[in-house]
Amino acid sequence: MGKVSPVSIKYNIKAKFVAEGVVEKPDVIGAVFGQTEGLLGEDLELRELQKNGKIGRIDVTLEAVDSKTSGEINIPTSLDKTETTMIAATLETIERIGPCDAKIQIEKIEDVRGNKREFVIERAKKLLAEIHGGQDTREMQSQITESARKAKIVEYGTEMLPAGPDIDISEELIVVEGRADVLNLLNYGIKNVIAMNGASLPKTIKELSEKKIITLFIDGDRGGLLEAKDALATAKIAFIAQAPSGSEVEELSGKDIIQVLRNKVPAEEFEKAIKKEARLKEKPKFEGRSSSRARMPRREEREKKAPIEEDIEKKELSEKEMEKLQEILQDLTGTKGACLLDKNLDVIKRVPSSEVLSVLYRTPHYILVMDGTATNSIVKEAERSGCQYLVARNFAVTIQTRINLMSL
Repeated sequence: MGKVSPVSIKYNIKAKFVAEGVVEKPDVIGAVFGQTEGLLGEDLELRELQKNGKIGRIDVTLEAVDSKTSGEINIPTSLDKTETTMIAATLETIERIGPCDAKIQIEKIEDVRGNKREFVIERAKKLLAEIHGGQDTREMQSQITESARKAKIVEYGTEMLPAGPDIDISEELIVVEGRADVLNLLNYGIKNVIAMNGASLPKTIKELSEKKIITLFIDGDRGGLLEAKDALATAKIAFIAQAPSGSEVEELSGKDIIQVLRNKVPAEEFEKAIKKEARLKEKPKFEGRSSSRARMPRREEREKKAPIEEDIEKKELSEKEMEKLQEILQDLTGTKGACLLDKNLDVIKRVPSSEVLSVLYRTPHYILVMDGTATNSIVKEAERSGCQYLVARNFAVTIQTRINLMSL
């Protein structure tokens, strides 16, 4: 009878069984061969597979307690993933072991090669400290060198702030909230970064702001806005970069980090947007400007761009309608999506926030609801398309508009 070489084993089928009586190992093995015979055809007949070395020796451990026998079955295979799972499934069709009723349940199918890969990676990390310059596949190299990247963090200034190694030599600095944010940026090669290590801006960073160009990189939540307000009031901040709504800097991928930093805005513009949003929140929710300005200038241009009805009557929203808008925004939370609604507050179209600009002028709508920050570009396009209400989590708007801007 053939055997599976330990080198060629791919998977181990592990199963548990319970028999309503006292049985022995030969009874279990006999049940496995006898009661699975013919279920999967000749190609997957267990006896033939074992003769050909496709499955190894069936190992059984058992224990009899109170006239019941329980135990485990282990079957090594060199078959592919699909064939192995089919063999495993046949074991659960076994109803008797020896003279006793029994039940077999698959506990797991273990990928032997996966364990070997984990060993290789862990061992390689240890060897890296002793043998420098080793090369491997990109995936393994990324995991192996991660710890080396994290090691570049330094403690800076009298407050011992977590920072990257390029703080002194860089003319521009990125200020983040905590150590985890610094580590994430270092992982993607950004070394001119330093953390506040608290809610308020440390003296060291205030001093650095007098000599270097500071970009404040904040989380996409209320806490991030509070940090920005404090920093703008106490230090010389040049730019503000904000993570997407609901995201934290430490969670962002390298691609997202680069995108956010490219879209940073001057601190003065960001501060104006915050003040305007605060003024809007002081007004009653959904209170808008008079409908006497419902018609836009440059009518001819709007007719060419937006196939909408010329006169959309603006109406006051009832409490029930306000509640429905709040529910729609709540459903969008965390999706980075947007909804275009008609006058009855029925959804016309749902799109990712990144595609809002491209669909606004093509889709007549009455209300735009979006999860995220409404920018000047979105407000302009929404106004051009005839939108009457724009509901968003945050606003970075510095322009005048006839649209009712609502933040919930």
